[in-house]
Amino acid sequence: MTIAELGLRKRTQFDAVTWLSIYVVLLFLIPSKLVIGPLGSAGAPSMIFGLGSLLIWFLFRAGAPRNPVATYHPVRIALCAFLFSIGVSYAMAMAHPINTDEISPADVALLAVASWTGTLLTAHDGIVNRDRLNTLVWRIVLCGGVIAAIGLAQVATGQALVDMISIPGLTATEVAGIYTRGAFIRPFGTAIHPIEFGVVITMLLPLALHVAFFHTQRNFVVRWIPAALLIAIIPLTSSRSAYLGAVIAIGICLFSWPRARQIGILIVAALGVMLMTIVTPNLFNSIVNLFAGVQNDPSIASRTGSFDLAFDFVANNPLFGRGLGTFLPKYRIFDNQYLGLLVAIGIVGTLVFVALGVTAIIMLLRLRRTADDASTRDLSVSFVAAIAVGFVCLVMFDAFSFPMTMGALFIILGMSGALRRLEGEQESLLRTIR
Repeated sequence: MTIAELGLRKRTQFDAVTWLSIYVVLLFLIPSKLVIGPLGSAGAPSMIFGLGSLLIWFLFRAGAPRNPVATYHPVRIALCAFLFSIGVSYAMAMAHPINTDEISPADVALLAVASWTGTLLTAHDGIVNRDRLNTLVWRIVLCGGVIAAIGLAQVATGQALVDMISIPGLTATEVAGIYTRGAFIRPFGTAIHPIEFGVVITMLLPLALHVAFFHTQRNFVVRWIPAALLIAIIPLTSSRSAYLGAVIAIGICLFSWPRARQIGILIVAALGVMLMTIVTPNLFNSIVNLFAGVQNDPSIASRTGSFDLAFDFVANNPLFGRGLGTFLPKYRIFDNQYLGLLVAIGIVGTLVFVALGVTAIIMLLRLRRTADDASTRDLSVSFVAAIAVGFVCLVMFDAFSFPMTMGALFIILGMSGALRRLEGEQESLLRTIR
């Protein structure tokens, strides 16, 4: 018996989707800079909730009868390999002399990974049917629309706005301020930084488009509002991560859409670019210059200049690294998570982390090929696009230090595994009936 079979199946009762919905609200709608003060960097409400998810998952697994039929779950297997590599790296780091100020960050990093793992496994094993999965997709997209609206409000008012949010028991790790690039405000919603905001909104964009096209049981305007808000904020981000993520997300979805929808989206995109050049030519030119002038951009120079230093550290501990969380910002900020992973968990750990994303994408593409209904095929591709955005855009910043990005990525990985599991269960049921 699986966790799904142990779950309460009535919509009116509390189940894994209800639990994960609370997590989504904590992750997206509570500003990431608000934490439980005494816990410091380990005090983000979403992180603590994710640890609770892991505990509950273990309790369900321990109390569930063994399933006599072995089931292959690719995402869960890839996750186990990733966790094993992190455990080996941590054990090796603690077995050797280590600076005292590196121990606490290493412990917090382990807690963060455990929290993301709890969210992934709860989504993977706890969602009881496709209808509940669709409900969770809608709720994530709805929260994405809210943070996009906050970003639009930040651009319109020139104020951070989230600094006005006060929650009893939570304290701000730093004072929220407005980010700018040139003459333009860079919105950050409830995220820590505009780069994180850009990655998250473009990860959610393909899911929002899936809702807009396929959740036809909802009012037309209601189901399109989140997608419209996400599309509207992307050009205003002044963020390479957002633009790169949008190209990846839309590009992947385009290949799977019917020809009429492809043409429609391309026409809308072309009209949007034309309108931007007419109404806000300076914004359009600034977007072009972000990519045309990369050779003179100090942020790009800082990233490329980190390679030699990173490889020096990798040479010292090539296989399993020096330990996740032990490479402190005072040593260097790589602004490239893959460089950070190579240093922290070595070649083995980095490869198995990438394999986690690749495994999920291959699984989803196979599901798209075998699925009978258009909604499942489109949701599979939407998950592929979201995961691809998440993993590719990790080259833009040190994402493991940004809870919203990794929380969103891991819950989407878990939902991808749930979709594959649910479709497999449905197929087995149909074979039994026949």
